[in-house]
Amino acid sequence: MKNFLILTASIGALSAAAPAFGTDLAGQPVQVKAPPLRVAAPIIDWSGYYIGVNGGWGTSRNCWDFNGVTPEGCHNSTGGTVGGQIGYRWHIFNMVYGIEGQGNWADFSGSNVSAAFPANTIGTKTDAFGLLTGHIGYTFNAVLLYAKGGAAVTSNTYHLNSVATGTEIVDNDVRWGGALGAGAEVSLAPSWSAGVEYTHLFMQRSNVSFPAAVAADRVHQDVDLITARLNYKFGPGLAK
Repeated sequence: MKNFLILTASIGALSAAAPAFGTDLAGQPVQVKAPPLRVAAPIIDWSGYYIGVNGGWGTSRNCWDFNGVTPEGCHNSTGGTVGGQIGYRWHIFNMVYGIEGQGNWADFSGSNVSAAFPANTIGTKTDAFGLLTGHIGYTFNAVLLYAKGGAAVTSNTYHLNSVATGTEIVDNDVRWGGALGAGAEVSLAPSWSAGVEYTHLFMQRSNVSFPAAVAADRVHQDVDLITARLNYKFGPGLAK
């Protein structure tokens, strides 16, 4: 009987203490873990001097006219190219302006049978070209889209082969023209970027005079280039 009374008193004491204990717990602040702070993406600065290498493929469209009047036909001179570029860019808000010089070795060669003289084969080889262009572009931070335009120069060798005798006569020239193109470049690291570019060269017509030949040929040339590029920029790659 004594134990029953002690147990009853203990239960009553616990019942009385429970509301007060619950009130104490309700008053305690709830610990909530704060979400991690977002890290802002670094702002790429495209300003500064840069130097790089490029390589790819090109084709030169060459049309010959005997004495500048009689068509002898056209041929595409195709092949690979590799070279380098150096330039400077100004990054103003989202716009990027620049100037660039480029020099490339090339191996574009092709030929066709003369439409005016079927006993002859005419051929053109472009072994080098250079560009001096201005650039204007728009940057989406790490991605730069741009257009380019300026002057172009090509170094060419012309072949005239007699199918009947196997005789070959050769002439060379350097011709000037214009360049238009567009490209896209992506920042890979603070100082490194890579991209791809398309360029079309509009070259002036050239008179080709072969030694011991009776007359000359007038050759019209256009060039299309597709190249991949890798650039290294001097100075900080992130905006201050």
